[in-house]
Amino acid sequence: MKNHQYEDTICAISTPMSQGAIAIIRLSGKESLSIADKIFSTRSTNRQARKVYFGQLLDGQDILDDVLFTYYQSPHSFTGEDMVEISTHGSLYIQERLIALLIAKGCRLALPGEFTQRAFLNGKIDLSQAEAIADLIASQSKSSHQLAMNNLRGQVSKKIADLREKLLHFSALMELELDFSEEDVEFADRKQFAELLNEIEKELTTLLQSFQMGNAIKKGISVAIVGKPNVGKSTLLNALLKEDRAIVSDISGPTRDTIEDTIQLNGFLFRFVDTAGIRKNADTIEKMGIERSFDALNKAMAVLWVADQWSQTSLLEQYQELFAHVDMTNKKKFLLLNKIDTHANQNTDFTFLDFTTLPISAKNNININRLEEHLANYAQSCYSIHEVMISNLRHYHAFEKALHALQQAKEGFENGFSNDLIAVDIRQTLHFLAEVVGQVSNEDILSEIFSNFCIGK
Repeated sequence: MKNHQYEDTICAISTPMSQGAIAIIRLSGKESLSIADKIFSTRSTNRQARKVYFGQLLDGQDILDDVLFTYYQSPHSFTGEDMVEISTHGSLYIQERLIALLIAKGCRLALPGEFTQRAFLNGKIDLSQAEAIADLIASQSKSSHQLAMNNLRGQVSKKIADLREKLLHFSALMELELDFSEEDVEFADRKQFAELLNEIEKELTTLLQSFQMGNAIKKGISVAIVGKPNVGKSTLLNALLKEDRAIVSDISGPTRDTIEDTIQLNGFLFRFVDTAGIRKNADTIEKMGIERSFDALNKAMAVLWVADQWSQTSLLEQYQELFAHVDMTNKKKFLLLNKIDTHANQNTDFTFLDFTTLPISAKNNININRLEEHLANYAQSCYSIHEVMISNLRHYHAFEKALHALQQAKEGFENGFSNDLIAVDIRQTLHFLAEVVGQVSNEDILSEIFSNFCIGK
C-alpha cells in the first residue's frame, strides 16, 4: 500500500502522558537515526543497532536530560523500519520539549496506532495480531490477557491459514478441471471435497460459537442477579463485591434500577448486574426498572436467581413471573436459597429444573465463597472447550460471511451445480477468511481499526 504518509518519520510518547520515573519516546522511519543524532550526544563512537547507549539530550547548547538511546535497524524492529527509542526521566516538561525538538528536526507526530499500522503494512504482523495488541493493552484480567496473547502469537491466524490451505487445494483442482472441460476429466476427488466442506463448516461454526465467551472474557462475563422485591439481591451484590455498592435497609422497598459493578474470580472478570425487583403490581417507575431487568436478563450469560421462599409452588410462581419474557437457553442458572439462617427448618436439598441450587445467607456471608467457586468453574469450563477463541466483532462478521459462502458452495455441490458456480462461492469463502488477517483490506477499514489505538502504539 503506497502512501506518502507512511514515508514520513514519525515520533510519539509511548508511555502514559503523565509524570513518572521514566518516559519512552519512539521514532520510526528512514530518517529516525539521523534526526535523533541531531539531539543526542554520547561518548561512544561506534554505535551499533540493538544496543543501549547512555548520553545527553541536547537542545542547542542546553543539556535537557541524561537519557538512554537505542537504535533498531530495519527490518529488525517492531515496525520493520528504522526505529529509535529514547528513555528520559518522566518529567512532563522534558517529554513535551523532546517531542517539540523532534518535530523541529523533521519528525511528524504519529497518528493513533500508526506504529502498529506500519508493523502491519510492513508484514511484521497480520491484522488480527495488530488488533490483539490493542486487546492486550486493554486487558483487565488474567483470562483476557491470555486470550490477547494467544491471538498475538497467531492462534487465529494459524487456524485461518489451515482452513485456507485446505480450500485452496481443492479450489485449484476444480478450476483446473474448467480448463479441461471439453475432455470431461476430474482432478478433485468428489467424496473428499464433500468431507472437506463438512469439516470446514463445522470449524467455522465452532469459531462463531466461541465469540460469546471470547467477547465476555474481554469485557466481563455478564451475570444478572434477579428475584422478587426484598429477597436480598442488593445484599448479595454487596457480599460479592465485598463493599456497600448498593444501598440496603430494613425499610421495605424494591430496587428501582439496575446497578452494575465488576469483580475478578480466579482470573476471570465478572460483570454483575443487580436488577430491579420483578412483580406484577408495580408503579410506573418500577415498571421502567423491570423492563431494564428483563433486558439485563436476556443479555446475561449467567443468572443468579435469589429466592427467600422455596416451596415448589412458590418457586413455580416466581419462575413464571421472572422468566416469562426471557430466553434462558445456554445460560448458566443458579437458584440461591437466601436467608437460610432464618429458615433453619426448611429443606434446601432439592433440585429445580436445570438450576444449580445453593443455600446462602447474603447478609451473613454464608456460602458466598461456594457461589464464587461455582462461577469461576463455569467460566473455566467455557474457556477450556474452545481450542481457538475469537473476541473481535469484525472477525465474527467475517467468519459469518465465510460460513454463508461455504454453505452456498456446499448446497451447490450437493445439487450438482457446475464447477464454475461452486468455484465462485469457494473464492468468496477464501476472501472473507483473508479479511480477518488483512490479506484483503481497504484504507477505510484500516483507519477505523488503528484510530482506536493510543498514540505511540
